[in-house]
Amino acid sequence: MSDSAARPETSRERLLPPLVAEDFGPEFRVVARGGVRRGIRLERAFWASLKHMAERRKCTIGMLVEEIAESHPDQGNLTSAIRVACMRGLAEESMELRKLASIRTINAILVACPSPAFALSSSKKILTFNTSFQQLVRRQLPKAPGEDGRQDLKLALDLNVTDVFARLDANGDTPVTTGFVIGAGERRYRGQLSAVRAPVTEPELLMAFVFNG
Repeated sequence: MSDSAARPETSRERLLPPLVAEDFGPEFRVVARGGVRRGIRLERAFWASLKHMAERRKCTIGMLVEEIAESHPDQGNLTSAIRVACMRGLAEESMELRKLASIRTINAILVACPSPAFALSSSKKILTFNTSFQQLVRRQLPKAPGEDGRQDLKLALDLNVTDVFARLDANGDTPVTTGFVIGAGERRYRGQLSAVRAPVTEPELLMAFVFNG
């Protein structure tokens, strides 16, 4: 037997969430709007999508179906038009969320904050900060005479970053308070901060807001 035959096949990482059998099952519903009743058969996943779209737009499923039907009077196949509308609605929502979940959004939040604040990666690297934090560093860690430039700023938290994320997961993203120390060369400054999860998915980041600073 060859080595390749003896080795078990390794499982690949999933690219999509698992498909649920219940989502495939067709479901017949009668949708009424403005005196017009329409019998529609759709997979349950599309009914769930229509419900989600209606809740976001603060309307009824019947109102959505009527709008789709009026927009495609010559298409004939209303169920196909509904499926396309659901896909487009989800794509637009995904695009909106991607715009919100970005470093650009984090920068805007930090700039709007009057207190010292910064974004921190899981490796404790400060990725971005606001003017108040920059002023705090300059005030508390002034350059020594004869220094041509500032040495790299070093940061240490009383809590491990992994523990901060774990507490956020356990407490419904309630802000976590911890002490911290920043240093440059031989100088050190200790303060406290409140950490929350940044609105991004990749990479996972913390937003830290300094108090007692």
